[in-house]
Amino acid sequence: MIIIPKWYFGWNIVGAAAVITLLTVGMRMGVGPFVLPIMEDLNFTRTELSTIIAVGMIVYGIGMPIAGYLVEKYSTNMVLILGIIIVTISCVWTVLAQHPLNFFMAFGVFLSFGLAFTSPVALTPIISRWFTKLRGRALFYLSTGSMAGIAIMTPVFSFLIERFGWQATILLFGAAFLIIIVPTTIFIIRDHPPESASLPDVKQNAPQDPSPALTWKKAIATPPFWLIAFGLFTCGFSMNLLGTHGVPMLQDHGFAPITASFAIGLIGIVAIPSTLFLGVLSDKVQRKHLLALIYFVRGLGMVALVIVTVTWQLYLVAAIAGIVWAGSIALSSAILSDVYGVRLVGLLYGWTYFGHQIGAMLSSWLGGWGYDTYGTHLVSFGVTGILLVAASIVSLYLSNTFKRK
Repeated sequence: MIIIPKWYFGWNIVGAAAVITLLTVGMRMGVGPFVLPIMEDLNFTRTELSTIIAVGMIVYGIGMPIAGYLVEKYSTNMVLILGIIIVTISCVWTVLAQHPLNFFMAFGVFLSFGLAFTSPVALTPIISRWFTKLRGRALFYLSTGSMAGIAIMTPVFSFLIERFGWQATILLFGAAFLIIIVPTTIFIIRDHPPESASLPDVKQNAPQDPSPALTWKKAIATPPFWLIAFGLFTCGFSMNLLGTHGVPMLQDHGFAPITASFAIGLIGIVAIPSTLFLGVLSDKVQRKHLLALIYFVRGLGMVALVIVTVTWQLYLVAAIAGIVWAGSIALSSAILSDVYGVRLVGLLYGWTYFGHQIGAMLSSWLGGWGYDTYGTHLVSFGVTGILLVAASIVSLYLSNTFKRK
């Protein structure tokens, strides 16, 4: 008789979390197609709009530890529903905004804050609770949602903006956000596995939290936290520079809007199967070594993107970059869980992701200011390459376990 293994509900949660991440990260990292249409319609300079986006990135980061705290204190469902409400209101407000201050508050501040509440930071603790031995794989699959967001939403936004305009595209996004995430949150997301259920990937000797008395204040005083935070700073710097200025940069270099959008989307397309492979690999090799490799190759790719001159070169570089584009966030959160335990991962991940958004803010601003000042994108993309190589070196010094003083 053939025995069919019972399906583990935790994988449903991973799938739902990936869909939520697709929409959230798709909007936050796929803002590039909106840049030129908004500049033309609202008479912003590139530096002015880049500053608004940069402030939005830091607000997104400020919302991360708040989301992590609320998840720990209340529930994931409550935080997600709160985020959905803020995002929906912000989308309508953004479309109605005519004055620069109104647009800044709607698109730059409130939309970013709402998206923080539906970001991977709000979803990482729940996945860490449902998985132990396969935690790295599950968190990588969550990253698949981020890559799908870049791969799908960037060209979709470009198509919709060209056909309907940027205001209608914002409204369509808000409607999709509401229709998809509300039932997903209500019917699938569950904070804890039932007590009667056994986690199929848990060993009898699965590691527990390293110290029940460990507080987040003590944790952030240890080196692994700051090494991970620096790595995520560079991750945010690179991802948001590409998300905000990648499409306009390629257009400035003579590539058609659809070609530029597809190239950025190709990074996400290639990253989707890559995350599936890297997820399996992350549970079999030292995670810090894999993280260092990802940062190093990504740094080379960022410099190459600004140098390419013909379409086939662009697509080749995008495809290679896509192989390593995913994974830094998943590996960082998995290492945090390994070092400090599941209990604190939401709050600590929120604070390290705040560093991610500081990098995002700086690169969003630098990309616009650097081009307006020097007439080239090589400044911002070159700085990004250097930071990523530095993050690669720093990652090699990460500890695998929490060391008590």
